[in-house]
Amino acid sequence: MPYVEATGAKLYFEESGYGYPIIFIHEFASDICGWESQTRYFSRGYRCIAYNARGYPPSDIPEDFASYGWEVAVDDIAAVMQGLKIERAHLVGLSMGGYAALQFGLRYPEKASAIVAAGVGSGSPPSQRDAWLRETSVLARIFIEHGMVGARGPARMQLKYKDRTSWREFVVRLRQHSALGMSNTMARCQALRPSLHDLRDQFSGITIPVLLAVGDEDVRCLETNLMLKSALPNAGLWICPNTGHAINLEEPAAFNAQVESFLGAVERGSWRHGFPRTEILPSPGWCRCARRDSSLVQIDQETAGADLVRLHHG
Repeated sequence: MPYVEATGAKLYFEESGYGYPIIFIHEFASDICGWESQTRYFSRGYRCIAYNARGYPPSDIPEDFASYGWEVAVDDIAAVMQGLKIERAHLVGLSMGGYAALQFGLRYPEKASAIVAAGVGSGSPPSQRDAWLRETSVLARIFIEHGMVGARGPARMQLKYKDRTSWREFVVRLRQHSALGMSNTMARCQALRPSLHDLRDQFSGITIPVLLAVGDEDVRCLETNLMLKSALPNAGLWICPNTGHAINLEEPAAFNAQVESFLGAVERGSWRHGFPRTEILPSPGWCRCARRDSSLVQIDQETAGADLVRLHHG
């Protein structure tokens, strides 16, 4: 089996295709197999690398609690690149993997040519923080005491209703994960990671092209994606309708099309070409404002039902 050496663990990876590299970083409840629809598609024109995070076999499952953490996950991306002699790459991450990709952009901006961050933001809004810390602590104990459990939650059921075969495969893979690896990942990587909202000022300095992707029924992530859209100066936001958390599994064709279009625009130099910075800001009596040069676009909440849009020029 192919592995790369990272600090304190060997990471299993799979590679397909030729061309410019794309690195796929999986979510907490999945692994390398969750990217199959993407690696099959993009390997026609790219060198696709997907790897299992530490704690997810056949990658190593360190017993040392300190061998896990969100900072470790970020450095593991760099270790994969170093092990495969990749100086720069596009990154595509989902949920936990999307969080790591954004943090990678902060720590190693010279190594990321484009970032797709899908389904990021769980536990980041201030209103969710206390519940998130309680939930992650409870889940970490459950994994150790009772082993792997089935997937639950309102943002997971959409896949079950759309594609029962994919849902069954997802659940089978989940139950095969290491209880120790998942517990340590939950306790160290998920629970202790900073809120993305706390990093807003740092994100405002990132010039890497970013595509944010989120399902409109992934309620815990919507607020954070709007924040990221306003903070990241070179970001676009795609909201996929009638879709939950596993956006790449629920709507693989639409997801691939959006990512392909984004990467193509980045490579042509046309991604947000000529677009000034966009701001999405709350203001009393108004639900959204966006700045384009000296123009301010505002939507009145009281008359939004009538689709009344006012343009103010400053």
